Amino acid sequence: MNFDRYRVKPGKRVRLAKRDPSDRALFEGSKEDAVIRTMELTDRLEELQEVLYAESKQKLLIVLQGMDTAGKDGTIRLVFDGVNPSGVKVAPFKKPTEEELSHDFLWRVHKQVPGKGEIVIFNRSHYEDVLVVRVHNLVPKKIWKLRYEQIVDFERLLTDTGTKILKFFLQIDRDEQKQRLEARLAEPDKQWKFNMQDVEERKHWDAYTKAYEAALSRTSTANAPWYVIPSNQKWYRNYAIASIVVETLEEMKIRHPEADPGLATVVIE
Repeated sequence: MNFDRYRVKPGKRVRLAKRDPSDRALFEGSKEDAVIRTMELTDRLEELQEVLYAESKQKLLIVLQGMDTAGKDGTIRLVFDGVNPSGVKVAPFKKPTEEELSHDFLWRVHKQVPGKGEIVIFNRSHYEDVLVVRVHNLVPKKIWKLRYEQIVDFERLLTDTGTKILKFFLQIDRDEQKQRLEARLAEPDKQWKFNMQDVEERKHWDAYTKAYEAALSRTSTANAPWYVIPSNQKWYRNYAIASIVVETLEEMKIRHPEADPGLATVVIE
């Protein structure tokens, strides 16, 4: 399946209003069919992740970004459900600590990138430093404007040293976010997820949209591409991301390592 329709071409200016967060053009079947297909993909992902871990040569970094309620947690839970936790880590990036703020903005990020044989999933990421920082004027414009180029350089360093990078922007519209926030309020078992800060951040929807458009436009490269994934339908979001991750791992041509010589003569008593 060709998912290039969601990939941001290097140097292309992104206009999110021209992209449909309800698009599902790459799956013609029903939601039920997509769920079954996604389960098949996650089974394949589990197999590939085991080989990646055993080979212990290459690395995969997956970046998840999106507005509040876009589904970062849900993607991690449903797409990466069966993987071996010894070879897969999730790195959430919340408000920086005092120690982190005393260093450059990439210091806390570099410590979390994958080692050989690992998959690391960033739940939010270094992009917060050109998103929330920009929207809320936390640092001067002259500082955050430099960060686009610094991020591109950082990601080039990672790819040059054997890390494959996939970046996903989970696109929902404002009405869908409203419905998801209301669902959290209405269901007692989901109320723990409700945060008044999400309501406050919603007021800055347009400013975040502009910030995301700038980040997507300026930091999607051949080696570290952005994909704008339609995410109003959770099942389609999961199908699309699982498909791209599996396709990427297959293209990496990972192999099981050679067995130690002499195993054929081993006798276990």
